[in-house]
Amino acid sequence: MNSKSILAFSGSARGGSFNQKLVTIAAEGARAAGAEVTVINLADFPLPLFDQDLETREGVPAKARELRRLIADSQGLLIATPEYNSTITPLLKNAIDWVSREDGDSGMLAAFKEKTTALISASPGGYGGSRSLKQLRELLGNIRVNVIDEDFSLPSAHEAFNPDGSLKDEAQKVAAESVGAALAKAIA
Repeated sequence: MNSKSILAFSGSARGGSFNQKLVTIAAEGARAAGAEVTVINLADFPLPLFDQDLETREGVPAKARELRRLIADSQGLLIATPEYNSTITPLLKNAIDWVSREDGDSGMLAAFKEKTTALISASPGGYGGSRSLKQLRELLGNIRVNVIDEDFSLPSAHEAFNPDGSLKDEAQKVAAESVGAALAKAIA
């Protein structure tokens, strides 16, 4: 495990995802603060809906093991959470559920042990995904993940980005990058 490594991803697999764009921007802030950041897309880790009967029959899916390894090998996590009907996405919750499972030598919640995490969100709505941030913070706290206080919510995300994925508003860009930088400093 690299002591300054961060795994960054969003809870959206949609092409053109506002949250995937936002997590990429926040990752730049972490890099500027000296962290090594790997940005992934959960679309590259397709997983069946968590089902303990399926797990018993077939074991933990290979893509869940791969994602677990990436999380376990990182010191920090930078997560952008969309907000679906005032909560986190099923994609993000399902990924957390699969990664949390016991598998071989990997005990329950082992991948999340001693992780420090920063949260950001983007939403077309006026709250910017702040309700999903609160729920994700609580969920991660329940599985013993240290979530730093700094976070950022981007409202009106459908109007916030340039065609190249950058943010139109410099203050919003600085705010997103500052969350990444705060995470880098927290894990240093």
